[in-house]
Amino acid sequence: MKYSFTYSILLLGLLMMGCSSDDAMMVDDEEEVVYTNGSADFSTFVALGNSLTAGYSDGALSLQGQEASLPYILSEQFSLVGGGEFTQPLVSDNLGGMTLGGQQILDNRLILSFASGSPAPVNVSGMPSTEVSSVLSGGFNNMGVPGAKIFHLGVEGYGNVGGLLNGTANPYFVRFASSANASIMADAMAQSPTFFSLWIGNNDILSYAIAGGAGENQAGNLDPTTYGSNDITDPNVFAAVYNGLLQILTSGGAKGVVANIPDITTIPYFTTVPYNPVPLDATTAGMLNAAFANYNAGLQQMQSYGFITMDEMNARTIVYSEGASNAMLIEDEDLTDLTAYGIPNYRLTTANDLIVLTAQNIIGTTVNEDPTLINGVSVPLSDQWVLTPQEQQMVATAQTSFNATIDALATNYGLAMVDVEGVMDMLANGGITVNGSTLTSTYATGGAFSLDGVHPSSRGYAYLANEFIAAINATYGSDLPGVNPIDYTALYLE
Repeated sequence: MKYSFTYSILLLGLLMMGCSSDDAMMVDDEEEVVYTNGSADFSTFVALGNSLTAGYSDGALSLQGQEASLPYILSEQFSLVGGGEFTQPLVSDNLGGMTLGGQQILDNRLILSFASGSPAPVNVSGMPSTEVSSVLSGGFNNMGVPGAKIFHLGVEGYGNVGGLLNGTANPYFVRFASSANASIMADAMAQSPTFFSLWIGNNDILSYAIAGGAGENQAGNLDPTTYGSNDITDPNVFAAVYNGLLQILTSGGAKGVVANIPDITTIPYFTTVPYNPVPLDATTAGMLNAAFANYNAGLQQMQSYGFITMDEMNARTIVYSEGASNAMLIEDEDLTDLTAYGIPNYRLTTANDLIVLTAQNIIGTTVNEDPTLINGVSVPLSDQWVLTPQEQQMVATAQTSFNATIDALATNYGLAMVDVEGVMDMLANGGITVNGSTLTSTYATGGAFSLDGVHPSSRGYAYLANEFIAAINATYGSDLPGVNPIDYTALYLE
């Protein structure tokens, strides 16, 4: 038996809205408006953060993404009140991938393709021309480094090409670090910023979540040098490092804007793939139920012995039925370990589980081309494809703590603070109307997110830029104008 599970990207009419970035913004050439900077000095603006600052979108860092990055949009508005040149470590093309020694090490960006007859995200074809080891010269105002966690910003050698193989360096920073021993913070401060943005901390929970919880919660471990790449950062480490970053950034009198961390359950990476996508006919459902009969009987025996509760027995019982909406078989490490009795940690997914976006590429595929071994049906999905309620709670606890730190320190340092969490909540719950167009977090057609399901589209970044501008105006008494998000691309088509 062979199953094909398709998560349709609907409504071609919606897809065609905002699918080109070539249209120039129209400017009403009438009376010139003079804007003021208030108490802020935007002459040297430096932006620090991760992929959300770099302009990462559609699963890669491309020229198109960098030209619509959040800080670049801000810098254009700052230029109206004395803001200076804003330089970025530009990649070489719009493919988005990168090579190291001529070998491609980072994938090309995603684009919506109709080649198969129905819209589907695919990687743009072609060999990228951005070589990681070709180091750029000069200082840069956009210091966003995709993949960086909060404690990476101060690490010397994070841009050393020799550290790529052992994971101590970051290929994006390797491209523009001032030296092999430089740190992101040192290079940022070398610009002598008069104004800064700091949006960091997303990866301190997101890497764990995207990996389906295949990492460790490091709460209580104060040594980040011992963390794995997919681990959750300890809240005390986060608070100490964040405070240290602000001390350095404000040491010369610079003002700035910070942003908090969104709830991961509001982004399409975790809300697009349903928990119950398995279609079964009566015959197949019967065959599967017969195959799991001994497993279910073993659970009943374990419950009768008192090894598991009745509730856990019911939660672990595998029963399929005829229909289009069967739950998926998964392996859950948080279940009571009964492997010593020959009973694996299997259960069916529920509405409380979050299935990661990339799981759609494996659900329904066969193992070794054996038609009886179907991933998510007769073969359980492993931990990396599902974020269970217990794993979600660990992420939520860390996020709440991180955001409390950001809010308190923004107040202590007198900085503007952007509630990105609130913005993402609105996008996920009805959307936000902008100039007659509604932005939502719906995958592909919502307009706010790119095809990787995590990062905003150019239009989404433009909307966030307006939120940053509003916070800056409210804090520093400036009257910077916003931009029209509808002038920015929502989706790129092939």
